[in-house]
Amino acid sequence: MRRPTLTSSAAVVATALAGTAATDVDSTWYRRLDKPRWQPPGPVFGIVWTGLYALLAFAGGRGLRLAAPADPAYARAFATNLVLNAGWSWAFFRAHRPPLATVEAAALAASTADLARRTARLDRTAGRALLPYAAWTAFATVLSGEIARRNRG
Repeated sequence: MRRPTLTSSAAVVATALAGTAATDVDSTWYRRLDKPRWQPPGPVFGIVWTGLYALLAFAGGRGLRLAAPADPAYARAFATNLVLNAGWSWAFFRAHRPPLATVEAAALAASTADLARRTARLDRTAGRALLPYAAWTAFATVLSGEIARRNRG
């Protein structure tokens, strides 16, 4: 991989755009959902995700540079994480399936923890940069699960 930082950044931007394309917080369906009081206000999500995507691009670039070509499994783990990341928005906002989105969020949280572990083995600083992402995806799993529970039936 000749330009891992560029590759990582482009992949993260594509992921963010794919997730954004599916997200519709103004839809009647979303507005009618029973959401917990502890859900952060809408603008917080954009601010948090912007920072998390920057950290993901940084850490992914360093991980890809250090792993490739000796460890193609790292690139697969990174790509899988990005697919899961974008997939949550499609499961939740487009398919209107909070239970499926909860499963997706749990898979993303597990993938993120694994990616942080793999990255830390290559570069401690880059691995630590993924810890906020791991924490946020764990929180997103709990939030998705609570929304799914409150809106059964």
